[in-house]
Amino acid sequence: MHTTVLLLADAPAQTLPARSLMAFTLASHIILVPLGVALPLITLVMHGYGLRRGDRTAVLLARRWSAVMAVQFAIGVVTGTVLSFEFGLLWPGMMGRWGDVFGIGFSVEAWAFFLEAVLIAVYLYGWRRLPARTHFLLGLPLPAVALLGAFGILAANSWMNTPRGFTLDPAGNPVDVKIWKALFTPMFGPQYWHFVVAMLVTAGYVVAGVYAVGWLRGRRDRYHRLGFTIPFTLAAVFTPVQFVLGDSIARQVFHKQPVKFAAMEIVWKTDTHVPEYLYGRLHPDGSISGGIRIPQLDSVLAGFRPDTKVTGLTSVPAGDRPTATQATIAHWTFDTMVGIGSVLLLLALWYALVWLRRRRLPASPWFFRCAAVAGVASVVAVECGWITTEVGRQPWIVYQNMRVAEAVTSTRATSLWIMFGLVVVVYVFVFGSFLAVLLGMRTRWRPADEAGGGRTSPETPETDTPYGPRATVGFEGPSRSGGNGTPSSTEGRS
Repeated sequence: MHTTVLLLADAPAQTLPARSLMAFTLASHIILVPLGVALPLITLVMHGYGLRRGDRTAVLLARRWSAVMAVQFAIGVVTGTVLSFEFGLLWPGMMGRWGDVFGIGFSVEAWAFFLEAVLIAVYLYGWRRLPARTHFLLGLPLPAVALLGAFGILAANSWMNTPRGFTLDPAGNPVDVKIWKALFTPMFGPQYWHFVVAMLVTAGYVVAGVYAVGWLRGRRDRYHRLGFTIPFTLAAVFTPVQFVLGDSIARQVFHKQPVKFAAMEIVWKTDTHVPEYLYGRLHPDGSISGGIRIPQLDSVLAGFRPDTKVTGLTSVPAGDRPTATQATIAHWTFDTMVGIGSVLLLLALWYALVWLRRRRLPASPWFFRCAAVAGVASVVAVECGWITTEVGRQPWIVYQNMRVAEAVTSTRATSLWIMFGLVVVVYVFVFGSFLAVLLGMRTRWRPADEAGGGRTSPETPETDTPYGPRATVGFEGPSRSGGNGTPSSTEGRS
């Protein structure tokens, strides 16, 4: 640990509290991101299915998911805005020097937030006030706008990993900025698609997990079956895709950020026939304790051949690479992410085999127990992915151009620790309120389901808005509207 202690002693006192605060807010925000990016698509798939099949239950599920989507978006905007401010407050050195180069990504994200807020408001408001087809079509841009927000933030992060699109003047400041090159860096494509598919997989398993719990508690009606099947099917379809994309991005890191790859795989010296370690701890002298050693596998995974040369951490000076502790953290989170992905792939294959052979859901309670846990496991995998990305890049905040210590604020460390404590208190309140609202929705919806067997209830969340016309509209599917999108008024009177 002596190397770590020396490097921490050289870093400004503000570095630890600034990084801790940023890590906490990012880890909190990313819990909401999968639903923010993918829930609009899942909701619209359910909505379209309901309209096409004339299925009241599917439309009811889509309507309720849209209410959750709106609440989640409101909380996500708050936590995302905090992160945006923290870039300027905690890392003024980076924003002051490099903001003109990669700031366009944050601008794209801001516009995406604005458009998404408008579209969610229209979609939520239009449930009982617009013709069915018009309402559905107005919701179609939502997934694209959600992906646009992901585009902005991933463009900024991929630039930090592989900075491009500028030249440096004699003073070391970026000039001659080329926006397109700064947006579409070598790591952008692999990071973006890996992230987007991860959000689809995670959101699908999270939503399906809610209904898996209900299934395990004996609620075997169509409402729970449909609420489980559609999001779980989407997640299961994208799980093997994510596995391939994960392998692709690891290979890109091997070529574009070899030192980060060395940290992820705790490779100390550059060599061929490098073994793979499942977990294990790297020590400052290069020795590894614990873990499971698989001979030559790391070289095979990196280049498909055992004689593939893998760059080690000692290929660069100690000040230009992650410490042994940081490398161990990146390695553990990377292995955890891959392990969870592997288990989810087996779960998706289980589901696919039963469905293809018998055209029904698996009957085993163990399948639904695994499905109930899959959502939480997916969120953990997403958290591990971001930890791997950020810790593996250390000590650089802009890879090979600016260190974290050069970018940190000059604000006193004590003030930053106080700020950290206040943020923790506020976030506990915010997430507690979010959970309370979701539980309140569940409590309110359940009596209606028990009374109506999952049918559309007059006491839906959208009828309580204190503005707008009071349309006596219930289900708006083709079977009730004659195919012309005219709302029916025979049920769901408000």
